[in-house]
Amino acid sequence: MRKFLTLAFLLMSIGCSRAEDPPNVILILVDDMGWMDLTCQGSDYYRTPHIDRLASEGVRFTNGYAACAVCSPTRAAVQTGRYPHRLGVTDWIRSRFQRGGIGTPEKNPTEYVGGKNRKFLCPPNPFWMEHEEITIAEALGEAKNYQSAYIGKWHLGDPDWYPTKQGFTENRGGCDYGQPPSFFDPYNQPKGRHETLREGIYLLPGKKEGQYLTEREADETLELIRKWKDEPFFIQVSHYAVHTPIQAEEHVAAKYKQEGKEEIHAKYAAMVQSIDDSTGRILALLEELDLDDNTMIIFTSDNGGLDRNGKPTDNAPLRSGKGYAYEGGIRVPLLARWPGVIAKGKELDQPASSIDLFPTILEASGVAQPDDREIDGLSLMEVMKKGEGSLNRESLVWHFPHYRHDPGPYSIIRKGKWKLIKFWEGIYELYDLEADLGEENNLAESKPELVKELDAELLELLKAQEAKLPKENPDFVAKK
Repeated sequence: MRKFLTLAFLLMSIGCSRAEDPPNVILILVDDMGWMDLTCQGSDYYRTPHIDRLASEGVRFTNGYAACAVCSPTRAAVQTGRYPHRLGVTDWIRSRFQRGGIGTPEKNPTEYVGGKNRKFLCPPNPFWMEHEEITIAEALGEAKNYQSAYIGKWHLGDPDWYPTKQGFTENRGGCDYGQPPSFFDPYNQPKGRHETLREGIYLLPGKKEGQYLTEREADETLELIRKWKDEPFFIQVSHYAVHTPIQAEEHVAAKYKQEGKEEIHAKYAAMVQSIDDSTGRILALLEELDLDDNTMIIFTSDNGGLDRNGKPTDNAPLRSGKGYAYEGGIRVPLLARWPGVIAKGKELDQPASSIDLFPTILEASGVAQPDDREIDGLSLMEVMKKGEGSLNRESLVWHFPHYRHDPGPYSIIRKGKWKLIKFWEGIYELYDLEADLGEENNLAESKPELVKELDAELLELLKAQEAKLPKENPDFVAKK
């Protein structure tokens, strides 16, 4: 289904056009990369010199956040600039091989779900992000004729909702997978239980047997940069790494074997290095083709690192990891570089989120935001250019209305230094992130008025943003 931007949007975009050529934009979105998984973030184990260049030659947000603690909601937020709960994508989308005999339904489900032993009924998660949403590729393509490519993990729906159905010119590997069947060419499971596992990654057929997937993604990226070097392009390099399965090239993992580190740590470190190697190849080609000064690169992750008691990574000093409401689940690296435009070597402490990437990329490209829908994100361009300043945002919110870990569904508001976690079964946790980054000291009981104030603001915002809230289960029976 083709989507049309409003006439006002197109007219505003024309009015915002710049005399010089629009910049190229490369968005590198890593899967499950933790806040501490880069040298520039403070790691003394991972080696990431090329990614570190993005920080030393650009800006690094010390309070960078994913829009959700799991992947699909964040990916939807990145594409649209809208909160996941406004989109209705609040949990990771199940791939076809994970749904048993359920095929592709005619429409997304709407009925609440839950068992009798659950205190709340929860909104269903969809099978795709709706076509009516406007993606970065659609906005840039409609207004400025950008070429656009999606490389790697998409995870936003079944085939009719793959990247080329959402505005991208090219798709190399974007499908319903949440993780690859294998990180080695031909990237499949020959005896997989579902045909999609046996087929491998969509539009990334086997080419060099045994080639590591991140290297292949880099190859595809470089090919398209060369192809489009004379016209504006937007390329999202959405690496499948560093998600499970934890697989790495043995000769790379060998460099990270040391006392106190297990095999899984060395393999994970090698996966991180594969991301860095890919980034280095992109930077080198941009310089070779004289595109460096007219290309903005943004680097981030879709959620916090997978931290299962320090395996495969460790998010300390942050608490917990992927899937959880704590900082380890939602705080991520966020770096940006655009020589001569973005400030050089600056650290920014303004809380910034996945929802901010859509308006940031549009402003950088001289494209106006859609005027027929709410865009929750704020452009980061002004603070990135100055290397300082305020985003004039009161608060950020997160909404995960599902049962995943005890104590159940949660919502979060961060306002200034304060972070309130509302567990819908009646538990509140309040943290002062300036004094307690590790979230060790719950202040909810000692500051009841602040809890009440933040809780009221959180609910008001969620309702205004059309979030589907958990509902009390009339058939609830407590476990004995």
